Amino acid sequence: MSDILSLDRVSWGPPRHADIVKDVSLSIPRGQIAAICGANGAGKSTLLRLIYRFQRPRSGSVTLDGQDIWTISAQQTARTVAAVLQEQPTDFALSVRQIVALGRLPHRRGWGGAVSSPGIADAAVIEGALAKMDLTGMVDRRFATLSGGERQRVMVARALAQEPRLLVLDEPTNHLDIRHQLELLSLLRGLGLTVVTTLHDLGLAAEFADRVIVLHQGRILSDGPPDDALSEDYLATAFNVRCRIDRSGPHPRFSFHL
Repeated sequence: MSDILSLDRVSWGPPRHADIVKDVSLSIPRGQIAAICGANGAGKSTLLRLIYRFQRPRSGSVTLDGQDIWTISAQQTARTVAAVLQEQPTDFALSVRQIVALGRLPHRRGWGGAVSSPGIADAAVIEGALAKMDLTGMVDRRFATLSGGERQRVMVARALAQEPRLLVLDEPTNHLDIRHQLELLSLLRGLGLTVVTTLHDLGLAAEFADRVIVLHQGRILSDGPPDDALSEDYLATAFNVRCRIDRSGPHPRFSFHL
């Protein structure tokens, strides 16, 4: 299985400040679902921004399909990588369908491509993304009128309409109720895409991810299958708490104590 994404000794920090992500190296094989976990401030969102080409590394390199991501255009990158962020704008005067249709923009070419109406092929992709996220009943609603969970589902649908090979999500289960959390993660598993996501819920990470990467103070603390990466010792270090894991059921249950 070849790697779609590789980071080689990547570091990043704001100008004139210390690095937030420090000397991170990892490779993500095609089709793998990788969950990034860690305490607030560990560098999780920053690492994602480096992966989807929002921030250029201070040192090291990020390669996509073997090519440095900063040697290709943003539009080329967007044909391969789609990102779903934690915070969504609330003032869009666009409908749900129009928001999801924005996912087709990287595939349009020539003058006027960004403002032209979707063609037949684009429309089919858009309808498929809406259906996958259970949004067909609200396609004409304005984005600003939706709940936080509904907005999150719309933005995931927009990313799916992009037809990426790599899907990057920052806390995608935020604002979702339990059923939609489980449905979303089950959907991600069935897409056949490579997925890199941050997850706050360790139980969900253990259940749905093929691999868990635990960050601590900007560095990789553990990296491997969930049972290995989410050990009591690693979690105690990552979150500065005492940790106990109950593995008697089908999925591990985590408890924490000061």
